[in-house]
Amino acid sequence: MQHEKTIWITGATGGIGRELTHRLANAGHRLVLSARTADPLTDLATTYGATALPLNASDFKWTMDLAREASREGLHAVVHLPGSILLRPEHLTSEADFDAVISQNLKTAFSVVRAASKVMYKTGGRIVLVSTAAASIGMKNHGAIAAAKAGIEGLMRSAAASYASRGICVNAVAPGMVETPLSEPILSNKQNREFSEAMHPLGRVGQPSDVVSAIAWLLQDDAGWVTGAVIPVDGGLATVLPR
Repeated sequence: MQHEKTIWITGATGGIGRELTHRLANAGHRLVLSARTADPLTDLATTYGATALPLNASDFKWTMDLAREASREGLHAVVHLPGSILLRPEHLTSEADFDAVISQNLKTAFSVVRAASKVMYKTGGRIVLVSTAAASIGMKNHGAIAAAKAGIEGLMRSAAASYASRGICVNAVAPGMVETPLSEPILSNKQNREFSEAMHPLGRVGQPSDVVSAIAWLLQDDAGWVTGAVIPVDGGLATVLPR
């Protein structure tokens, strides 16, 4: 991020979104922040002098309208962070559960890529999505979320191919278990936390700063020759046998 950029962050009020907002604002970038709930979003934007644009990214028209608004002064990068956690085996996952996971994860990602690619089509830019280690390694009770995030990885690769000639780099990060408000119901249980820590070869769950460091690198000018990549930020979960 050698030069000041305009960066649109969706899902900005989550644990990773707040850390990314802090990192990028302190680096001097102009930020446009979006999330579903207006009050926390407004508070966050006020703290960092950012623009707040409330958004339900599963709505294609709403997302397109906000992308045009965010790009009024040029748009260099979009980071899409919304997601969910559903740990349930397939036979206990209802149709409503599945639809919600697909909408919150894959549909919102497609909607944002669709809108971002339109407003960046002539200028180029960066798009960063979020997958999960569970999209590349079989983990029990992750059926719906693994399907949604694997879809995000497929979307990312297709978009990287579609827009490479337009100078748009599209990449993803794939975290393991990260300590955020979203994962708090799981990690607040001592037994679950110990199991999660042992499952990661580095012996701990991730922190938002771990993921943000990878995202921030993908936004740097130095990463301008990287597209179609999934960057694992998972303590070795998807590739290394636990200790």
